[in-house]
Amino acid sequence: MQFPILSAILITPLLGALLILVIPREDARTIRRVGVAFAVISLVLATVLWVRVEQLGADALQLIEHYPWIASFDIWYHVGADGLSVPLVWLTAFLMTLALFYSAHVIEDRVKEYFFLFLLLETGLIGVFLALDLVLFYVFWEIGLVPMFLIIGIWGGKRRDYAAIKFFLYTLAGSVFALLAIIAIYFNTGTFDIIELARLKPFADNWLWANLAFWGLWLAFAIKIPVFPLHTWLPDAHTEAPTAGSVMLAGVLLKLGAYGMLRIGLPLFPQLFRYYVLDVPILPVLALFSIVYGALVCLAQWDFKRLIAYSSVAHMGYFTLGLCAAAVGGAGTQMAAVSALNGAAWQLFSHGIITGGMFFLVGMLYDRAHTRDLRAFGGFSGQMPVYYGLTLVFALASLGLPGLAGFWSELLVFRGTAQLLPLAAYIGVLGMVFTAAYILWKVIQHVFLGTFDAIRWGTLTDLKWWEQVAVVPLLVLTIGLGLYPAPLLATFDSAVTALLHVLP
Repeated sequence: MQFPILSAILITPLLGALLILVIPREDARTIRRVGVAFAVISLVLATVLWVRVEQLGADALQLIEHYPWIASFDIWYHVGADGLSVPLVWLTAFLMTLALFYSAHVIEDRVKEYFFLFLLLETGLIGVFLALDLVLFYVFWEIGLVPMFLIIGIWGGKRRDYAAIKFFLYTLAGSVFALLAIIAIYFNTGTFDIIELARLKPFADNWLWANLAFWGLWLAFAIKIPVFPLHTWLPDAHTEAPTAGSVMLAGVLLKLGAYGMLRIGLPLFPQLFRYYVLDVPILPVLALFSIVYGALVCLAQWDFKRLIAYSSVAHMGYFTLGLCAAAVGGAGTQMAAVSALNGAAWQLFSHGIITGGMFFLVGMLYDRAHTRDLRAFGGFSGQMPVYYGLTLVFALASLGLPGLAGFWSELLVFRGTAQLLPLAAYIGVLGMVFTAAYILWKVIQHVFLGTFDAIRWGTLTDLKWWEQVAVVPLLVLTIGLGLYPAPLLATFDSAVTALLHVLP
């Protein structure tokens, strides 16, 4: 019998969370060790899964586990992995390991609840990337909502209650629309199976219901990404969340909506995607607003963390733009469509490691300076040379410098978009210009260059060893993938090509 590695990856963080519940809260040291240990086990299993899927072929869903769950409604425990989902599963486990390792050194308040919620969150995140049944997908989608709400609300900043409630309400509203769409799809097709639904194309002969279902799913996914103008919850959530919460929020939670569009939205409703890109170009316009508006707002920000939060709106706009171009390209025969969707998929991974590193570094600086006001800084390059070097690499990767991971997503997206949606590509390039402006001006100049205030900042210390351990692995990935993108790109390419070939 084949080892059920997908279920093992799902269950491992949940078992860790349950084990933490029975450990006395006074024994914070054991709780920290258990939390980190189970995160590491999940990472090992995710690595094994990636290797196994590559061996079997990343172009098709592999290692599928399919068991009846609620038979009377044809709801199944149905999970599988391919070249789209496996890198995101691995990214989730990787970032969670670093986040909990970092948290083990900084979290002193309610340690038991903290580590329990993060491991429960990991189960929900991984479940979304593996689910092949719409109801199972929705259950895992909702599992991730409550832990993040509590993480922001309990361990967040001064306005944590406002940020947590806003995050919850936005996400819950999207979930309601998604649930209604899922129910409508089931009544139309009689199945929740995502693979079968991609073949059936729900409401193919009913324009009204097809639009209602499409927009119901799109709203849920767009809120999570987030797409302009549904993004306003994100800066508040990021600003108030604890450092590890911001890392997971930017690194993985934003990817849930993007993955939903790749796995469910585009395969089930390709004609509507194409219609709202070409005939009524709502989707590319929103993508361009996300890119350009997000970057322009960054130029106006003086809160370091809020600036990085708005940068996520802009960077995830590249994903949406690439998705729009791929929808226009159709059945995968056009190299431009393959390039655009490869770039969109690459953005999900590279944004996770780059922005995750930036949020770690912002949190580390705040722990020392107790302010995130960029106007208060200056000349830190000499006082904190290790911190300066790490931040410089992540900042340059964020603006898309060749040789770093962020470059490839923008290159591939614009390579495809320039052929399929040339006007959108020309406008979208402005986002890269504005990104370079706020990275060089706000981040590098205001934090590390200029005059150093020795009286105020003379006691600042450079990164401790455990802080470097939390960030350096992300740095290695950022440089490694920037110099040698071929392995990850091959993984995405096989799955992306397979996805596009099933489109009409």
